[in-house]
Amino acid sequence: MINEPIEHAIMIGIFIDWERIKIKGFSKKAAMAITAATMLISGSQAALAAPVAKPSVSIILDGYPLSFPSEPVIVNSTNMVPFRAIAEALRISVVWDPAKKAITATKTVQGQLKKVVLQLNKKQAIVNGTAAQLTAAPINQAGSTLVPLAFFSSQFGAGVAWNGATKTVTIQSPVEDIYAMAYYAMSSFKERAYIDSLDAVSFGWSRINKEGELIFDGIDFYWPQAAGEITPERIVADAAANGTDPYFMVFGTDGSGEVTKLLSDPDLSAKAIEAIVQTAKEKGFKGVAIDFEGLGLTGDRKLAQQQFTGFIQNLQAKTKPLGLKISLALHPLNGAYHGYDYKELAKVADELVIMAYHYEDGESPEPMKRVDEGIRLALKEVKKDQLLLGISFGSENAQTVNDKIGLAKRYGLKGIALWRLGMIGDAAYQEMKQTIVME
Repeated sequence: MINEPIEHAIMIGIFIDWERIKIKGFSKKAAMAITAATMLISGSQAALAAPVAKPSVSIILDGYPLSFPSEPVIVNSTNMVPFRAIAEALRISVVWDPAKKAITATKTVQGQLKKVVLQLNKKQAIVNGTAAQLTAAPINQAGSTLVPLAFFSSQFGAGVAWNGATKTVTIQSPVEDIYAMAYYAMSSFKERAYIDSLDAVSFGWSRINKEGELIFDGIDFYWPQAAGEITPERIVADAAANGTDPYFMVFGTDGSGEVTKLLSDPDLSAKAIEAIVQTAKEKGFKGVAIDFEGLGLTGDRKLAQQQFTGFIQNLQAKTKPLGLKISLALHPLNGAYHGYDYKELAKVADELVIMAYHYEDGESPEPMKRVDEGIRLALKEVKKDQLLLGISFGSENAQTVNDKIGLAKRYGLKGIALWRLGMIGDAAYQEMKQTIVME
């Protein structure tokens, strides 16, 4: 055994000048060898004593991670996952009965209400009053109920998979019928066949010019010419006749201060509102869509919010008696433009579109974290059934669009708004049909 002084010397050997000390019975070479060996042993002991990082399991829902309170586990070759976290993200209603230690899960699937009752440690579920066998009984882990992953597929139609190599649970939410709107402007005519599969279409055929006036003959947003017998008015009428609500959309950008000029001039505002309402009424539109962009980048942001809100309030005073709805396309709250008071606007508008794209970092497709944050911030101000997630096909494609739609579904938003017809393409359209009803 090495005595204490020598052991101490070995433990701190890298700091000792071996030329200046002598250790009885040990040569310099031997002492240095012991030092090296002890350091290796100490390192090994430290490594053994240090906690070994447990490979974490991730749950990916519709292409984006889902947070969960309890780790999934494998029980007798069955993947067990936290029930409530996944169920709520799939908008499955969950009720816990502590006396019976049972969960009741309900959701309308393909038009039919499905009610499933699960009980802890019982390998049998009750589905709409009928017994159904589970691959494993639900268990409790750290206060969370874990159920077989396959349960979400067999009972609620979700696509599920487990990747053992990456320890990843992948879930694809089932096809759902959610509200879908698209914008029709600039070369949209070629995709007009999609109109009948949408709940609403906003026709961008006017804009605010540099003088702050509403015009119908701009270089990008303008009233289109007839294509033979197909007139703009006929497209609007056909949409309404086939169950798609047509909105009259007015576009404006504050790049040269034109929108601010409109909003800050009572006479210009009143004139524009009168023209908007008159056009919507005469041309058979069911609502008005306002897309005023670029407010609140600099300057008095509070004033910009007040002016825009005031304009929409005055517009609503004219549209409400006619039964015309109001849809607003707004920059996201985590973007660069802060001239939009979501909470106050929600009081007078029927729906708000979160334009969660064209973030200042310019990434494409849009970063999921930024879109997720934009939704969360909006939900702090507005009820989810008033919010649409704006998705731009200037940023997204057939491979990424369903990830964004998945976020809208996860948060239970009213639906999605697509910018724009003419950019979607058949590949993306077919992909969207895999996650939402498009017919």
